[in-house]
Amino acid sequence: MMKLFSPDRVIFEPKSLDYPLGRKIYSYFEGTSTEIIKAPIQKISSIIPGTTEGQKYASGKKTLVVAVKKSLKFDVCKPSADFGFSLVTGCPASCEYCYLYTTQSSKPYLRTYVNLEEIFDSVKKHIAQNNNRLTTFEVASAGDPLAIEHITGSLARTIEFFGALDNARLRVVTKFSNVEPLLGLKHNGRTRFRVSINSRYVIKNFEHNTASFDERIEAASKLAEAGYPIGFIVAPIMIYDCWKEEYLELLEKLRSRIDTGKSAEPVTFELIQHRFTPTAKKFILERFPNTSLDMDESKRTLKWGKFGRYKYVYPKEDAAEIKGYLTSLIEERFPDAKIEYFT
Repeated sequence: MMKLFSPDRVIFEPKSLDYPLGRKIYSYFEGTSTEIIKAPIQKISSIIPGTTEGQKYASGKKTLVVAVKKSLKFDVCKPSADFGFSLVTGCPASCEYCYLYTTQSSKPYLRTYVNLEEIFDSVKKHIAQNNNRLTTFEVASAGDPLAIEHITGSLARTIEFFGALDNARLRVVTKFSNVEPLLGLKHNGRTRFRVSINSRYVIKNFEHNTASFDERIEAASKLAEAGYPIGFIVAPIMIYDCWKEEYLELLEKLRSRIDTGKSAEPVTFELIQHRFTPTAKKFILERFPNTSLDMDESKRTLKWGKFGRYKYVYPKEDAAEIKGYLTSLIEERFPDAKIEYFT
């Protein structure tokens, strides 16, 4: 059973305690075994212990920083949404292939932001700048807010905020299953949950400290039952012995558990093949020296990435096979679903 995240230490940026959410989080940890520290952002890295790469990584993953979000200008977030913003950056999970490794420090701590009202005001400003057209926002491109929702309650507040907006939609992606506090919210169908799902092999071997295969499907079932529009991110799709049989099992399980009739919106699928950069491979091998992740460059082809660096992806023939096979599985079981992209 998935354990809720419990940090070893919580570091409060001093100004974070000027906000109600900052004080709420402080109270949550007061009197517990979690170490509480007050320190400016500049000193955080020196506070987190560890000398080897592995120790720094492990300590970072057990550190929560409570901060004020200073930049309120949102980045464009294609193909997922018009804009992206963060309630949380970082994640307590330890996915061996994580695409964020090359942008995080050697101590990849979690950070949660307490100035929610200012973030919400910025959402409204971005809608106005978009001429009040329907505007979509991604809230989980840099971290998984559900992972620490039991501590912050931020995602619930954000869902209800979007539930009251006619011309905005929220998109959330998660690998966690603690969805119960979200089921009774007034979301008004304006938040789409996309559950990050994969074969049993990928989840078991590479997605540590996350919800299990069955827990994620059960969480998706509960969200669908509560009327949320539902989607699935199947990522990263990997080729290995028996991969076709395991992805068939995945789609069969989804078909048997997901009631698509509670929302007027179609189920969506986002399909992403496994990829890695040379820099990411270096980090992965330092942090997971015994990894069984297939990063043999001779079996891959180079693709130019939008962030100005090459990445290794499957050759065109393999990618076409993945796309064709997954597409057929989805179309047979979810004929009304929308496959948003394959990359």
